[in-house]
Amino acid sequence: MRAKTRVAALAAGALCVALSASACAGAGGGNSADDPNAINVLMVNNPQMEDLQRLTAENFTQETGIRVNYTVLPENDVRAKISQEFSSQAGQYDIASLSNYEIPFYSANGWLAPLDHVAKDPEFNQADILPAYTASLTGKDGKLYGEPFYGESSFLMYRKDIFDTRGLTMPEKPTWDEVAALAAQADGAAPGMKGICLRGQPGWGQVFAPLTTVVNTFGGTWFDKDWNAQVNSPEFTAAVEFYTKLVRDHGPAGAAQAGFTECLNNMSQGKVAMWYDATSAAGALEAEASPVKGKIGYAQAPVRETKSSGWLWTWSWAVQAASKKQDAAGKFIAWASSKKYEELVASKLGWSKVPSGKRISTYENTEFQQAAPFFEAERFAIENADPTNPGVQPRPAVGIQFVGIPEFAALGTRVSQGVSSVIAGQGTVADAVAKGQEAAQKVGDKYK
Repeated sequence: MRAKTRVAALAAGALCVALSASACAGAGGGNSADDPNAINVLMVNNPQMEDLQRLTAENFTQETGIRVNYTVLPENDVRAKISQEFSSQAGQYDIASLSNYEIPFYSANGWLAPLDHVAKDPEFNQADILPAYTASLTGKDGKLYGEPFYGESSFLMYRKDIFDTRGLTMPEKPTWDEVAALAAQADGAAPGMKGICLRGQPGWGQVFAPLTTVVNTFGGTWFDKDWNAQVNSPEFTAAVEFYTKLVRDHGPAGAAQAGFTECLNNMSQGKVAMWYDATSAAGALEAEASPVKGKIGYAQAPVRETKSSGWLWTWSWAVQAASKKQDAAGKFIAWASSKKYEELVASKLGWSKVPSGKRISTYENTEFQQAAPFFEAERFAIENADPTNPGVQPRPAVGIQFVGIPEFAALGTRVSQGVSSVIAGQGTVADAVAKGQEAAQKVGDKYK
């Protein structure tokens, strides 16, 4: 691949897409600008982050005297707000939840402060972080710019009790065709139950997170190694047709607006028999208060043409370069991503709620193993995810459920709108991929 330098404005525009201007402008998050003992944190509204909110004041703040003001937003909204905040270096937020997608080019643009002081802290123990994440959060200058709060791959979650009732068997490594057949047989297994939940909500990180893994294993790709767009290829088209048909035929009502949170609720409330999504969802399903605790089985991400298809992702903490509270921000990150914090969560909420997927020691902990029946499947999925070779052909950029370029956020979101429309019963797959091909080729041409 021939690398090209992307300007800051391009990266900002790439992330602030498919949302209204007001959503990108967003409301503020606290009044700590003049308070040396307070920091502002902007983060996604996933369950692990909500647990963090509840535990901060009585633990981190009590120990350090540093108060934390959180702004918590849905995934699409938080991406847009982080993009606006960090590209402008406004300095309103000291820390944000960023992923291994954004951090490489955010750091290249000078938007992030390095975290080597956290990594070099013996108590933090950087060597305990899974190597794949340390590598993906390190910039081209060799400095570390992110620390994972939790890591994940993807796998298939299913109701063991429902499968037993219907006499169904889930293979350890199912194919997508087997999953579709099981979804049809699981429909109606309980009153109002549908066979499977899959994300249908527009967004490169919503519907196209799972869907791009389907594209990969169906033999498709967004771009070939020479940056020729492949969105309207037979393989990409077949994957989209399969996915949208599966959701329409065997997914719950409102599937076109279902994201991670909606599918988690559907699975927790017994509205679906299967769910293919992030391994990090399992902690909430196995929590003490979960109605489905102990009823869920875990299989590897479904495949067709590849041996595996799980993604690799981490929600990580990063510090804005413009922050004037970098020392306090570093202390927060060293706490929130620490083994000590995991033990705190275990003592307060149970081991199944620990933000796992990032530390080797967590998977070796017998208490975690006993409380998290998904631990082997999760670790296997993470360790077997290969961002450099996720499909059947060479790729021009790294990434499994994304293409590791700034423009992909805008491109993926644009194409996702057509896919979500198909799931909603409007438009056709042929039209969606045709428009996607045109948009993708314009991106590819910039890299040739």
